[in-house]
Amino acid sequence: MPNFLDLLNAKGFVLLDGAMGTELDKRGLMGRGRANLDAPQAVVEVHRAYVQAGCNAVITNTLTMNRIYIETHNVDVSVREVNQAGAKLAREAAGGDRCVLGDMSSTGQLLEPYGVYKVSQFEEAFREQAQVLAEAGVDGLIIETVFDLREALCALRACKAVCRLPVIVSIAFQTEKNGGRTMMGDTAEQCARQFADAGADAVGANCGDLDPLQMSRVVALLRAATDLPVAAQPNAGRPQLIGDKTVFDMEAEPFAEGIAACLREGARIVGGCCGTTPAHIEAVRRCLS
Repeated sequence: MPNFLDLLNAKGFVLLDGAMGTELDKRGLMGRGRANLDAPQAVVEVHRAYVQAGCNAVITNTLTMNRIYIETHNVDVSVREVNQAGAKLAREAAGGDRCVLGDMSSTGQLLEPYGVYKVSQFEEAFREQAQVLAEAGVDGLIIETVFDLREALCALRACKAVCRLPVIVSIAFQTEKNGGRTMMGDTAEQCARQFADAGADAVGANCGDLDPLQMSRVVALLRAATDLPVAAQPNAGRPQLIGDKTVFDMEAEPFAEGIAACLREGARIVGGCCGTTPAHIEAVRRCLS
């Protein structure tokens, strides 16, 4: 199987896939992680569409499948079963020449003093998920769509405690102004430096309230703060609330232009988050080539 860091060094850049959740929504599957067990063929189809679009790495459909999220959101699945299935389905679609990254994200809860959870509880939940994904044979781990630097550090430490796989840590930014800020007020520089100190293999930005061009400004801030590879996975434009639905309406070509700006600012790992489709990833692949 390809080594993710070797792939990055050989190519100079890596193209990740795009959104899974919004693609499953289109198929009427709102269960996200549960779909690994309830509708595995649909998950494989989404992965395969991104492979055909030209991505170099496939991300497992396991985003929030940690014990705390599963239990507090009443998702009736086993942590082991749902994460193993996610890794298996991604590998099935990726074949032997593309990397599979095990996806990890927020618990959906807050650490003390804002919430009731202790750092040790978050780390325990993340260690369990990372261990299952590593044992299931992923080539690396990606921590993404986290809004709190402290929570992301819990996840990173957990990953490093249980395996030697490369770990990308990507955080969601609310604004590109004032040094780039997360919802909790963490700056891009603070995130990059603390992730590097905790052993991250790459740092990045994804999701959040930024369009791809705004994300390129955060990429520049991350790049200035660390020598590690920088990842950028913007949404298909800024989220808009239409009725009771969150909509992302940026077309593939303008999205690819925004990714080009991220690359100019120093991103070496690029892909898409909410609302992006295989068409968006294909447009980025054309831009890269």
